[in-house]
Formats: sequence, structure tokens, C-alpha cells
Amino acid sequence: MAKRTRRQRMLRATTALLLGGSALQLSSCDPTVRSTLLTGLETTTSTLAQTFISAFFVSLTNDNTSLTTTSTP
Repeated sequence: MAKRTRRQRMLRATTALLLGGSALQLSSCDPTVRSTLLTGLETTTSTLAQTFISAFFVSLTNDNTSLTTTSTP
């Protein structure tokens, strides 16, 4: 396994801090705002995952349709 560069480690640490800070910040929000935000994030994440899965299967089916056959008289 390759050793990660300093930049990659810093990026991962920054991302973890931002996500952790967001979770802590949500605990002090108004319950209505928090509920709306979490519902929106859930919907967005679900839709994004479905889009990637659909795109993957479309790419698989397009590989089969690109084959052409030629007939000889």
C-alpha cells in the first residue's frame, strides 16, 4: 500500500474536522431547521447514489449495443 502524501493527509484531516464541526453545530440549531437540513441532505445523498448506480448500469448496457455485425452476400 502506498504511503499518503502530506497534502492528502491534511485534506482528509480537514474534511473530518469540517464534518465533525457540522455535526456539532447541528445540535445547537433550531429543531425545525435541523430537520429540514437533514431531510434535504438525505434526499440529495439518496438521489446522487441512485444516479451513479443508474449511470453504471447504462454504461454496461451501452457496451453491448455498440457491437455491429456485417453480413456477407
